[in-house]
Amino acid sequence: MDKEFCRAMLLLVNDKKQMDLLNEYTLNKIAMIHRQMETTREHNRILEMQGAISELRRFRTLRDEVIKGAE
Repeated sequence: MDKEFCRAMLLLVNDKKQMDLLNEYTLNKIAMIHRQMETTREHNRILEMQGAISELRRFRTLRDEVIKGAE
């Protein structure tokens, strides 16, 4: 990530309330995708859902990435 962008993102990741909301959102989306995966029979769609879950889990480390990028 660009250093200036990371510095701008510090406002988001250093606000505990906003980060808690973002984490809650990601957990809810992951749960929704898991439910969809249980009923999906298309292999390609399952792979897409797994990728989406992987990206959502990256939000859990967003704060660390932004702080490191802002240095």
